[in-house]
Amino acid sequence: MSFSGFDIVVIALVFLVILVLFAGIKTVPQGNRYTIERFGRYTRTLEPGLNLIIPFIDRIGARMNVMEQVLDVPTQEVITRDNASVSADAVAFYQVLNAAQAAYQVANLENAILNLTMTNIRSVMGSMDLDELLSNREVINDRLLRVVDEAVGPWGIKVTRVEIKDIQPPKDLVDAMGRQMKAEREKRALVLEAEGFRNAQILRAEGAKQSAILQAEGQREAAYREAEARERLAEAEAKATTMVSQAIAAGDLNAINYFVAQKYTEAMTAIGTASNSKIVLMPMEGSALIGSLGGIGAIAREVFGSTPPEAPRPRPPAPVSAAPSRSAPAINPFAPNQGS
Repeated sequence: MSFSGFDIVVIALVFLVILVLFAGIKTVPQGNRYTIERFGRYTRTLEPGLNLIIPFIDRIGARMNVMEQVLDVPTQEVITRDNASVSADAVAFYQVLNAAQAAYQVANLENAILNLTMTNIRSVMGSMDLDELLSNREVINDRLLRVVDEAVGPWGIKVTRVEIKDIQPPKDLVDAMGRQMKAEREKRALVLEAEGFRNAQILRAEGAKQSAILQAEGQREAAYREAEARERLAEAEAKATTMVSQAIAAGDLNAINYFVAQKYTEAMTAIGTASNSKIVLMPMEGSALIGSLGGIGAIAREVFGSTPPEAPRPRPPAPVSAAPSRSAPAINPFAPNQGS
């Protein structure tokens, strides 16, 4: 099959159109931005999707990833403000906000961000003491984020986060910190133990004080009650003595007998209940005590009233005796000293 000159021209034109279409149609994937250069000069940025450019005049300059990316910061040797040497490593998260600035404002973007982050880690951590460095990691992260993000702003980059992953002091310094922590905890334990002992002593003293106060109040109340009882007893004894004195003044001998018998009985009771006396031998006349008791009975009849005399019992008839009997003299058991 032979082609004429016209057919060859048509085929060449079709091929050229297809080549132009392929050169002018650009597809940008999601999460990327392409910069377009015309004769080496930036003109615009292609968004994700299907885009058209002028073939053979415009070309793609830089393909920028605008998704958030992670940059691992290697371990850095840092000397703190108190001359302690520590090792620290970190991680940084950044995102391209302006593809043109990220492509044309800085060369080797990742290396620039990495070196900027490492420099600021040494600056920020070197301005802090070791204790502050170990306990304020969030403060370090905030300061690093603020400084690095401000520095990469003109590049069209947004640093979203800078995190210190690990801080490693030297082994001898770690051992010293461990001994210091142990000493601090022992000191705290001793202080707490001393405070507990002091509080216990105070509570015991307070308890003893309250007990002494209550005991003193109880003794005072008992003494008051005892004094009141003695006062009542003294009043009763004084009243009884007054009554006996009045009876004696009136010439009543039974009152004297009552008073003497009462004291006599009390004395005999004291002698009989003594702990050092087993057998008591003493001369005494029983009729005197009986006479005194008779006086007590007479006084009781006068106070409580005499009982009605009993009706006389009928006597049986006396037997007739041949010889007249002599009547024995009557003995009054309550009469004192009638002879033996």
